[in-house]
Amino acid sequence: MEDQQPATSGFTLALNDDQTQIQKWVHDFAADVVRPAAAEWDEREETPWPIITEAAKIGLYSLEFFGQAWFDPTGLQVPVIMEELFWGDAGIGLSIVGTTLAAVSLLATGTPEQLGEWAPQMFGTPDDVKLGALCVSEPNAGSDVSSLRTRAVYDEKTDEWVLNGTKTWATNGGIANVHVIVASVDPELKGRGQASFVIPPGTKGLSQGQKFSKHGIRASHTAEVVLDDCRVPGRCLLGGKDKLDQRLARAREGVSSRGQAAMMTFETSRPAVGAQAVGVARAAYEYALDYAKTREQFGRPIITNQGVAFTIADMRMRIDAARLLVWRAAWMGRNGIPFTAGEGSMSKLFAGETAVWVTQQAIQVLGGNGYTREYPVSRWHRDAAIYTIFEGTSEIQRLVISRAISGVPIP
Repeated sequence: MEDQQPATSGFTLALNDDQTQIQKWVHDFAADVVRPAAAEWDEREETPWPIITEAAKIGLYSLEFFGQAWFDPTGLQVPVIMEELFWGDAGIGLSIVGTTLAAVSLLATGTPEQLGEWAPQMFGTPDDVKLGALCVSEPNAGSDVSSLRTRAVYDEKTDEWVLNGTKTWATNGGIANVHVIVASVDPELKGRGQASFVIPPGTKGLSQGQKFSKHGIRASHTAEVVLDDCRVPGRCLLGGKDKLDQRLARAREGVSSRGQAAMMTFETSRPAVGAQAVGVARAAYEYALDYAKTREQFGRPIITNQGVAFTIADMRMRIDAARLLVWRAAWMGRNGIPFTAGEGSMSKLFAGETAVWVTQQAIQVLGGNGYTREYPVSRWHRDAAIYTIFEGTSEIQRLVISRAISGVPIP
């Protein structure tokens, strides 16, 4: 990065006044509203509509808030928000920010007109809260995004696209007001023959399939989305048909392109997901530290044992390292600096595995108490597990990094 110049002069890791104020504001909401309700909604395994509505009323769940954060010139506002919110609870946090993944997809692949039309409908208003959903994965196409089977066929007579297929693991799938569907328009081109489509509210042919009962992040709705001759107007093709036709023509001629529709979204969102994992890890670390300083065995606090103290030191070290990787990737992404070494994947990979390790160690520090549901560390450990799986498994992240640093098309 020797030749890369920062957006502002000088070097600092200090947040500015606006970022610090927002950090405290989100943290207070997480501490006062989210965390006290976390265990209840984890047990209920339902979308916490009252909490999403409360977030909307104070402006935390809104297009304006997330839009301002996304365009923060330092790139740090989004990871700061994610860390604080997910420090409160990952399941409730994901129910609040899940819409942003669909919004980011809209931003990455849509036109300004499409963004202006559909993004507000993803969030609704404080009095009428709505959700958005991004639907990519399929029963037979998880990590292998290039093998999507959901088809989109253009009907020239009616200027409509007809979608058929089944999506799975969709956050807010089936309950969202607006769905963004990644589908194949030319299967022979695999990933390069895909496009993204907006499914407007109330469109016939879209329905919710199975709702999944999950190991963690249980307050976040995850389900299948079934498309059965689902017809949408031509204007619902993100980016427009002219742009798609040009892209398909280049692909058929073998000309390189920016990449798949789904991957364009994942590349920009990975640091934010990494920040979520940092928040979960930090929650577990702070709880374990407080517990170790107050829990006594053999007449003294257990923190005085090197076996415990060194573990907690390692927890803090890994969390801080993960945060730095996340911040670097977020800064690079916002300032248009290419991820030449897979920096986005590095941030998500390291943060996700850190969250799993830290929450596991927190259980160990608490001993038997950590294994019960009376203490939150077991829930945090269940939540942390998803960060080595969704938005690219740890194995896929290592593949991205190794390809980037070697220049070799490792299969």
